[in-house]
Amino acid sequence: MEEYFKDLNPQIKEKALKIKLLVTDVDGVLTDSGIIYDNSGMEYKRFNAKDGFIVLPLRKNGILVGAISGRKSKVVEDRFEELKFDFHYHGIWDKDKKLREILEVLEISYEEVAYIGDDMIDLPLLDKVGLACCPNDTLPYIKNKADFISSFPGGHGVFREVSDMILHSKGLLVEVIERYTKK
Repeated sequence: MEEYFKDLNPQIKEKALKIKLLVTDVDGVLTDSGIIYDNSGMEYKRFNAKDGFIVLPLRKNGILVGAISGRKSKVVEDRFEELKFDFHYHGIWDKDKKLREILEVLEISYEEVAYIGDDMIDLPLLDKVGLACCPNDTLPYIKNKADFISSFPGGHGVFREVSDMILHSKGLLVEVIERYTKK
């Protein structure tokens, strides 16, 4: 596992050490940005199971997990309930205002937040959080705001890679993996 993050910038690792809350956007991060509707108006989204699998280990290691999405979607709400996200908000256009409210309640600073975003609506948060992250298939002006650019495109394990990187930086990833390999 050490070799996977061997080239991790020490400044990113230092920022990751402070993280108490990981917040993500949905479309373009947890999904590939595709929105599929059938003829009866049913919405379909495809999520990466690896992204979902890391939520419990994050929470067990004291890292809160949340989502703030610009769109309202029952499918997405159901997914976050299934994964037991600490919070999720939908239809939020002023994500900075919402995160500020959340941080006041949780008594967490922006510096202690990692955020994963992929589009213009995410720029205010990418500018303020302690660890700004994005998928590798986002636009250059989003990448320019990111501390960490995932090696994956949206919907293909971005959330998992960021989570693993945070756990690795805190010296917890090997222990998390060993929980699944010990009999």
